[in-house]
Amino acid sequence: MSEKKGFVSGFAALVGRPNVGKSTLMNHLIGEKIAITSEKPQTTRNRIRTVYTDDKGQVIFLDTPGIMKARHRLDSYMVGVAEKTLRGVDLILWVVEPAARIGQNEEHILELLKQVKTPVILVLNKIDTVEKPEIARLLDLYHSALPSAEIVPVSALRDRNTDELMRMIFRYLPEGPQYFDADTLTDQPMRQIAAERIREKALRNLSDEVPHGIAVTIDRMKERGTSNFFDIDATIICERESHKGIIIGKQGQMLKKIGTEARRDIEGLMGARVNLKLWVKVRKEWRDSEIYLKNYGYHDED
Repeated sequence: MSEKKGFVSGFAALVGRPNVGKSTLMNHLIGEKIAITSEKPQTTRNRIRTVYTDDKGQVIFLDTPGIMKARHRLDSYMVGVAEKTLRGVDLILWVVEPAARIGQNEEHILELLKQVKTPVILVLNKIDTVEKPEIARLLDLYHSALPSAEIVPVSALRDRNTDELMRMIFRYLPEGPQYFDADTLTDQPMRQIAAERIREKALRNLSDEVPHGIAVTIDRMKERGTSNFFDIDATIICERESHKGIIIGKQGQMLKKIGTEARRDIEGLMGARVNLKLWVKVRKEWRDSEIYLKNYGYHDED
């Protein structure tokens, strides 16, 4: 870690209920797609750490799973990850979206935030979906709920007011060291990034009843000598035989489509050619199995 006079740095956690746009916002703020995104809730399952650096300072963003009522062990794990992240960070970005009222999940998050001393910036996302009078109403609503929080209305998707959000983030960070090299965007291992890209393509291509019950494991990732060509073997885990058939598709077309889209993304990230092979396995009720959860990378970390 290097020290620079006047240089600020710190950790900023993004929290919120599922599907409010936390990952899209983080990707936009760092200028690169690291966290996977989809229109389906619960896309983010693990805490994802990304890094933004400029001359003023360095922000380490922690994208977290959506906070909601848990239905099985995987949900409980994800909520636990999000809630634990609130401790030990320098700044919390509470991301919400336009709604008629503050819902049950937001009420729960609100109570959590009232218990921490960490500064909070409330990010009202998706303002492109409502008119200005509604934005004003929502600003008043959330200001009454959490008067201590700064509120910034943005549209991550349309790039509206995100520069103001970044300026405010820097105002709240303390003077500190540069934790990562200036060109570092994430500390995620490539195996994890590759697995997530495969899962993203499955989320985007499969029917609604399948994606929540899938996981992806990387069984092998090996470079062919020094040829900048990688062989990657991966397995998509699902909970039912019927889901396996949907994932594979007629004559294997769906699995091929998922693999082709994922391979292109992974090649772009690695700057190398990739030979990606996918398999599908059934593990019934894996989301409620502590052993399977650990095997698939969903285990508590400090």
